[in-house]
Amino acid sequence: MEFSVLIHFAGGGHVARESFDKEIQFLRMLSLAGGAYNRQQFAARLGISVHTYDKTLRHLKDMMSSLKQHLPSYQATELTEGINYSYYESADPLLLFLFRAKSLKESESIRLSLLLTLLQSQELTAKEIMDYCSAQMPAEFPPPDEKTIRKDLKYLGDIGVVIRIDSTRPYTYRVANDLIDQLSDDELLDLYDFVDVMSNTQVPSVQGYLLRDTLKKALSNRSFKWDVEDTHRYKYHYHSRILDEAHLHTIFGAIKQRRKLRFLYFSPKKNNSYASQNTNPLFERESNGVTETILPIQVVYDHQYGRWYLIGHKTGKGLIKFRMEGLTQMEESDPASEEEFIRAKNHADEQLRNSWVTDTLRPSKVVARFYNPDRSGVNFVRERVVAQGQWGSIIEESESTFLFEITVNGIFEIKPWLRSFGSSCEVLEPAWLRQEFIKEWKEIQTYYESL
Repeated sequence: MEFSVLIHFAGGGHVARESFDKEIQFLRMLSLAGGAYNRQQFAARLGISVHTYDKTLRHLKDMMSSLKQHLPSYQATELTEGINYSYYESADPLLLFLFRAKSLKESESIRLSLLLTLLQSQELTAKEIMDYCSAQMPAEFPPPDEKTIRKDLKYLGDIGVVIRIDSTRPYTYRVANDLIDQLSDDELLDLYDFVDVMSNTQVPSVQGYLLRDTLKKALSNRSFKWDVEDTHRYKYHYHSRILDEAHLHTIFGAIKQRRKLRFLYFSPKKNNSYASQNTNPLFERESNGVTETILPIQVVYDHQYGRWYLIGHKTGKGLIKFRMEGLTQMEESDPASEEEFIRAKNHADEQLRNSWVTDTLRPSKVVARFYNPDRSGVNFVRERVVAQGQWGSIIEESESTFLFEITVNGIFEIKPWLRSFGSSCEVLEPAWLRQEFIKEWKEIQTYYESL
């Protein structure tokens, strides 16, 4: 239930946009840089004052302390523990807690928590739920009326968290947890193991971690001991990118509604990654960001580097690409016609037809020889080429080798993929790329010469 509720609001619809953008950039840099920057350097790199840095850090610590009171012990961590984690420890990424803390208005969060807790063990009408929530709501929040409760129940029903029991009034409701309840212990553990592996090894996903939390709670309720049962250790390399998902709800909504997006963009090549909105003109300063208005077309994920890209169309420039980690202050803008969107989409499809990720340079043919493993068993080299080789073709050469051919826009995006195979891959064409690889491997060889 927590999984479905929180994900809907993770797009930031109920959050002060600037605050959410700042905390995203703050935590990403904290996670990436660790202790590499002092306060002054950190603030300068982010584009804020030292005072704002201190204030934001205090605010994040307060958020984590407050959130920790409502979490089970296995999720209760200090802010510093989220940074200095063991690589083999399968723990929540530091950046995930921002979604938990900022997903809902405080009153809405309390009300929905009460509602779901109540319906977990019994079936009730909207009026009975309203009476219970009114009695349990903290004094500083107004008690909900029946219209608000019915609105909450309709929303929870639409996303599949709550189901309506009766077909006649007054309707009664209960939590839709049949799937978990009907699974045996072994089946539930198998499902948890699968979600645990996928959320830690595939595209980083807030949804995956929250679903894992829900399953872990269900197993805890069945008295599973995690020091015995938790035998798998995985860690995704790019947790710092997980907060780029905050933009997906807005982007996909704009694409579906054929609306343009306006945002402030900070290029990864620039020194700044964020700049506060100054309301006092006496203290206004250059942000180093660029205000852009584009028609969004699609989102591309680069698994090799853990990066999200926004592909769009800009009047006068045509196809335009942005690293999503540099997007801030995003909001919907003017509507576009269906004809304009289709024209831009067709142009983008043509430009990206041979793109390994998002490159639009001149197409080049790449030919590489791959060497099968010496030992018998699973041919992980070939399996990986088949799974990740996109539209490339495999040509049988011998029992120990096979050729891989593909035409891609430019070489730079496919080059890290080829390099990642190490001695199992030999680049044959183009000749200049082969020479680059020879030079790189010779340089690496010098690192291992006898001391």
